[in-house]
Amino acid sequence: MKNFIGTYECKIDDKGRLKVPSSLIKQMENFDDKAFVVKRSVFQPCLEVYPMNAWDKLMGKINKLNRFIKKNADFIRMFTAGVKTVELDNAGRLQISKDLTNFASLQKDIVITSAGELFEIWDKDAYEKVISTNETDFASLAEDVMGSFDEE
Repeated sequence: MKNFIGTYECKIDDKGRLKVPSSLIKQMENFDDKAFVVKRSVFQPCLEVYPMNAWDKLMGKINKLNRFIKKNADFIRMFTAGVKTVELDNAGRLQISKDLTNFASLQKDIVITSAGELFEIWDKDAYEKVISTNETDFASLAEDVMGSFDEE
């Protein structure tokens, strides 16, 4: 499994074009996918960018849900709301649609941060607010999430 690595401060212009840092472009090339999928995050006011193979894997799980159960149909609709495919243009930019830009409140200064097999796009102020948790809170979260993790 391939993973993205790094956090980058970038700019987005008024037309929603995001100049991707060259080191991230090189990582994107390692995924053998020309197209990527951009979607709204479920839990945070940011965007998630998936390589197509990772997106297809995730949608394989979602497509197994019974759509005749209302909560499943509602979840699928909300999960895929605003989903777009994007490709890097010749200038190394991603075009982020207006609806997704508005969802994540992306202004001029943004942060791109790795999140395993995907990366997130944040408004810089929102990102700094989310990661500004104190050490005790993060230590407690780490213990809750990873404390019982078994290497097997």
